[in-house]
Amino acid sequence: MRLVLLGAGHIGQTIARLLGRSGDYQVTVVDRSAEALALLAGEPVRTLRLESADAEALARVLDGEQVVVNALPYHLAAHTAAQARAAGCHYFDLTEDVAATREIVRMAEGAQTAFMPQCGLAPGFIGIVAHHLAQGFDALHDVKMRVGALPAFPTNALKYNLTWSVDGLINEYCHPCEAIRDGHRIEALPLEGLEHFSLDGIEYEAFNTSGGLGTLCETLAGRVRNLDYKSVRYPGHHALMKVLLEELRLADDQETLKTIMRRAIPSTMQDVVLVFVTVSGTRKGQLVQEVFARKIFAERAQDGAEAQSAIQITTAAGVCAAVDLFRTGRLPQRGFVRQEQVALPEFLANRFGRAYQQFRQVESIG
Repeated sequence: MRLVLLGAGHIGQTIARLLGRSGDYQVTVVDRSAEALALLAGEPVRTLRLESADAEALARVLDGEQVVVNALPYHLAAHTAAQARAAGCHYFDLTEDVAATREIVRMAEGAQTAFMPQCGLAPGFIGIVAHHLAQGFDALHDVKMRVGALPAFPTNALKYNLTWSVDGLINEYCHPCEAIRDGHRIEALPLEGLEHFSLDGIEYEAFNTSGGLGTLCETLAGRVRNLDYKSVRYPGHHALMKVLLEELRLADDQETLKTIMRRAIPSTMQDVVLVFVTVSGTRKGQLVQEVFARKIFAERAQDGAEAQSAIQITTAAGVCAAVDLFRTGRLPQRGFVRQEQVALPEFLANRFGRAYQQFRQVESIG
């Protein structure tokens, strides 16, 4: 299958390697950074330096291709999806942006190709899990989805390191959050709904962030009493982000906030991804609860393999598994495709989706 991957950043590098090495994809990686593309030297992929926001240049690249995988910043999602439709390509992305996804839904109406955004971790895998668990109930009460991409060794006051896109992180913290409460769809405020829980003896906090539900509000509307998504952090992070975003009003000056975070908060490859879903309801007249919990850890470099952060592993696994299932006919071949149309057992059995079956201890990378 001929495939164009847009973006050779932190996540794009991993996607390129996974798909290129599989032998089933002819991959062309497009990025404006020669330095980023150079990191793929020796990989079984073709690289092309190009400004992806250039509509005419991108149209020429997509001509004759079959699939577009978009690993660019979220604000380019709708633009790229439009280019994919014009070129007659199937489209997959990682966006968490609600507005962009709604635009892609409209774009997919009547299309002869498939459009499947939100194929990462959250939205993405978390929705596949929640929907799978929800199918096992006669009546649904509460669906709670919690995800955290966290440093394995937090040392600063925020108890946080940059593990993925700063643009995506701030977007989650500053935009309204979809939810269902008492059977009604609502928009909740980001950073609200603070809660605390523990898992494996470690304390966490969680609060509303935007985009993680994907399309589950539409899918489960009328079936569930309460549905929400929250990001997981170590205790103390929430209070400091409230100061930055609300009291110092940096929510109104996001570019300054991004600059501060890039300058002052180190990135790390030593991270852990926490996936925690609880679903409660009735089954054969009895009130029951089902829980899905995973911790996925970073992989250190060894035996010639590159070091990979947990967020790289989980996000790349999500979109690569979606493309792979699509290629083998396990997903609809045209129109808008929701994450919850992916069967969890098929995802976990997929060669890329098996990354979510990890159970490892935290260890240093080097």
